Amino acid sequence: MINLYYSNIKDLNLKKGYSKVSNQRKAKINRLKFEKDKKLSCGVELLLIKSLKDIGIEDPIFKLDKNNKPYISNYPNIYFNLSHSENMIACGISDSQIGADIEYNDPNIDLNLAKHYFFNKEYNSIINSKNPADEFFKYWVLKESYMKYTGLGFKLALNSFEIDINNNSNQIILKKENKPLNLEFNLFDIEENTYKLAICSQYKVKKAVRVNIEELI
Repeated sequence: MINLYYSNIKDLNLKKGYSKVSNQRKAKINRLKFEKDKKLSCGVELLLIKSLKDIGIEDPIFKLDKNNKPYISNYPNIYFNLSHSENMIACGISDSQIGADIEYNDPNIDLNLAKHYFFNKEYNSIINSKNPADEFFKYWVLKESYMKYTGLGFKLALNSFEIDINNNSNQIILKKENKPLNLEFNLFDIEENTYKLAICSQYKVKKAVRVNIEELI
């Protein structure tokens, strides 16, 4: 089982949303300075609550593991991962480990990031593509989805593993220590190709479901 959702929080009623999230989330929102950041933090938990309700879970107890990755202590066989960027939020939920990442396709991204932190093959694929910025974010969301899948996040170096994108067969292969690992990667262009959304898991994901923000509050 795996579900993938995303939503735009630009028009989120923060007051209504705030009243529906956990006390831990409220404390996190209170620490944030800017309204957009508050909306992202609030919205992403609202999306998680909706995702859990869709599979019959309405009483989750959230805790943090040793790497500060959240989990549901009273449903140990349910896994989730959250992400946000600019005005978009995403939530992946599954019965096995999962990592998800969403990123805004910034056309002005500094491609030296790839030169310094990606494999040479990845960097060369980016700079030789027809749209280097777009190609950069393909690799970025795929790599970060794996980093989040492991639970390590940025404790796992970007150049410690390689993503091999085969554009002819649409395959995405993770290589670590020159050995392919048995994981599925799924990549989506959303919001008229202004964002990329990637998920790493044991499953093939056919679609990402867009949720209207009104559905969350």
